[in-house]
Amino acid sequence: MLEEINEFDFENRIVSNEYDSVQDAEVENNLRPKTLDDYVGQEKAKSNLRVYIQSAKIRGEALDHVLLYGPPGLGKTTLSSIIANEMGVNIRTTSGPAIEKQGDLAAILTNLSEGDVLFIDEIHRLSRAVEEILYPAMEDYALDIIIGKGPSARSIRLPIPKFTLIGATTRAGQLTSPLRDRFGVLLKLELYTTEELAAIVKRSAGILEINITDDGAKAIASRSRGTPRIANRLLKRVRDFALVIGNGTITSEIATTALTSLEIDDLGLDNTDRKMLEAIIKYYAGGPVGLDTLAATIGEEPITIEDVYEPYLMQIGFLARTPRGRCATKLAYDHLGIPFSTSPQTKQVPGQEGFEIDN
Repeated sequence: MLEEINEFDFENRIVSNEYDSVQDAEVENNLRPKTLDDYVGQEKAKSNLRVYIQSAKIRGEALDHVLLYGPPGLGKTTLSSIIANEMGVNIRTTSGPAIEKQGDLAAILTNLSEGDVLFIDEIHRLSRAVEEILYPAMEDYALDIIIGKGPSARSIRLPIPKFTLIGATTRAGQLTSPLRDRFGVLLKLELYTTEELAAIVKRSAGILEINITDDGAKAIASRSRGTPRIANRLLKRVRDFALVIGNGTITSEIATTALTSLEIDDLGLDNTDRKMLEAIIKYYAGGPVGLDTLAATIGEEPITIEDVYEPYLMQIGFLARTPRGRCATKLAYDHLGIPFSTSPQTKQVPGQEGFEIDN
């Protein structure tokens, strides 16, 4: 049986790629690079951005609208600030859920200066009514406003300064086609390599005045799930162990000891990830198992499994989605030390002793 499987809280996971507190966000903000030269990784996106920014400067125009998409924690917000800094303009930051009415967006747009950057995080969560306001703003730099009601209502077009909209989303597929087509620059951010994350860890350690060896940085990077946000969070936790059980310097041995104590294995999987895989393997013969069934088994919401747990497990090849449901792969069996068999098996459904399902 999986003990206490329904008691974990994804919001408190150290390997979560979301911010876990206001303090966490503030520290992350201090670690963010300010220029493209300081920004580690995403070489293809950086190379193209340099060209687009330089071209806009030569023309003396605002940069084309930019869409940044990819998993959380890869630097979309950081990159938007860098773009504004490189262009020498101000940036206004908001998010899709925060813009509830058309008037909210109109107020933001009319307060922008020429060439400014408007960054909208989670842009896929904009309401349809608010999104309609963006279309003429992005194309014609104008707001279409309806004055009055009924037969006396009339439409006026209010010009606004030429600006750059930078949208960030983890779900590019949920953007409507009319909105997506209005972005001139589309950049996909990829997961980072261990070497890139090690460089980020060393840079962050220098800012936080933490002593760290090359091997220590690599040990943290290898368990950071390809995400800088997680790497920075692990760095701060390993620092605590280095100060208490070491001499204050993060070495490979200290990092390994600390991360093992935090139940984070060599691939960055924590106890939650392993319990989810064990549920699929032990209770459902490795799958397929439906999302709702799996959610009920481990006591989580389906949307949490889909957005928080599954992406990384799929990226490393431990989990597969099929038309019939989720399946654990042979790699997952091997990682958990469970014998793998392709022959039909029977497994008991939790809480229904004597009832068997044939896979």
